[in-house]
Amino acid sequence: MAGNQASAGHLLRLIRSGEATTRGELQQATGLSRSTVGHRLDQLFGAGWLRGATGTSTGGRPSSRLEFDPTHAVVLVADLETRHGRAAVVDLSGKVLAERTGTLVIADGPDIVLDRIARWFGPLLEEAGAAPDRVCGVGLSVPGPVDWESAQVVQPPIMPGWDRFPVRERMRAALAEHFGPDAFGPAVSGATAAGTESLPVYVDNDANLMALAEQRENYADCGAFVLVKASTGIGAGMVVGGEMYRGIDGGSGDIGHIRLHDRLDALCMCGSYGCLAAVASGRAIAEQLTAAGVPTASGSDVRRHLAAGQPDALRLARAAGQRVGEVLVTVVTLLNPGVLMLGGDLASTPFLTGVRELLYQRAMPRTTANLQVVTTSLGDRAALAGAAVMVVERLYDPDRADARLAAGAAG
Repeated sequence: MAGNQASAGHLLRLIRSGEATTRGELQQATGLSRSTVGHRLDQLFGAGWLRGATGTSTGGRPSSRLEFDPTHAVVLVADLETRHGRAAVVDLSGKVLAERTGTLVIADGPDIVLDRIARWFGPLLEEAGAAPDRVCGVGLSVPGPVDWESAQVVQPPIMPGWDRFPVRERMRAALAEHFGPDAFGPAVSGATAAGTESLPVYVDNDANLMALAEQRENYADCGAFVLVKASTGIGAGMVVGGEMYRGIDGGSGDIGHIRLHDRLDALCMCGSYGCLAAVASGRAIAEQLTAAGVPTASGSDVRRHLAAGQPDALRLARAAGQRVGEVLVTVVTLLNPGVLMLGGDLASTPFLTGVRELLYQRAMPRTTANLQVVTTSLGDRAALAGAAVMVVERLYDPDRADARLAAGAAG
């Protein structure tokens, strides 16, 4: 390594990844002198980001291993669904310290929804035993396309009132209203000012965050990972080469609005006809079940019917899986992933069966020879877990970590 590739932030990355966990290994990996490594480790220890652990060396003498300390700060995370929300306080390893789920209607608009989430965080911090000044960032999962850089939702079909709304700024304002403007720790964002105005807030699409969490947790060695969330809408998240793939402005993975040539009569919430979501989403199945005499208000109700083995729900879920599978043939052929994971309200055995049927029937055998088609392992917590990963990976990446250290960050 040369130049800033051997900065304190880069040493932290080596330690967090397990590539180098002793002073000697860090010297070998970076080419830095012992004194320089010691100085940079002093910075990391001074910020409270590292802790020591005792290991056994090959010579039989104890060696002092270095570990990232996941308890030195906490992250506030929330998963906003169409009819409910989930919020939690987690440590930097993603361990949930306090959590709650409650009614939250996304169509009520961003002011009401973000204010409610801010209200939830107060009691959660108390339950977690964490003061506000230990919060290093906030991560939000939303059911719509997100421009990553601006943290704004862009033309979301099922989120009226959210288009281009300043989510990051409003979340900070809501937290300031409930905690006070100076409640949060100093220089958490690499700025010199303390308080809510400098609190990092990151926002991403729910399917993206589910994919990020599942890939990191269970398929870290998979170089091309795709997760499809089928709930009220249908979207996909992709992790390629270890990085979240968002497209140029956050529009990747919006497969629910791919047109089906034989269903141009189906009106979608986006205003177009023939979209996959208008035919095979949880909302579409709810409408079909209701028309068949089985009252169903939402994708969550469809999920309950599937769990209870309701025959019409099972039949429609399998048919929906087949329609989604038609679209995924192209996705799989284009990306050649190692894992295709299904999540959301419809991620049941009938839906999985339908997807598999179409994939293996229509995709080239070469494309599916090494493909695993599975359902989510993290379940309802996947988006929350992904939101935490998003915040931690961003705040402790080498460049951002160096900026925070330079500003005197202590959390």
